[in-house]
Amino acid sequence: MVSTAAVTAVATLPPVSASCSRPACQRSPAATLTYDYASRVATVDHLAPAHPMQYDLCIEHTERLSVPNGWSLVDRRIGNVVDLHGRIAS
Repeated sequence: MVSTAAVTAVATLPPVSASCSRPACQRSPAATLTYDYASRVATVDHLAPAHPMQYDLCIEHTERLSVPNGWSLVDRRIGNVVDLHGRIAS
């Protein structure tokens, strides 16, 4: 039997964004982007519930994503770390 508290907690999760976070893009989001400024790492992950410190991107913007010089891009959807030159890091 599921408790009322458990049902309430699930029911109050923030919704996933309705569209891509990029301005003027109305496509459905496909992945969530977060930044760790201290480590200089941008992380792409499976779509997550909406949060003010992350960005939901459509597939087109996710695939075209690039990071500043000196940053790394981690794509947790496929388990790859991309190095500073866009190559899969070993």
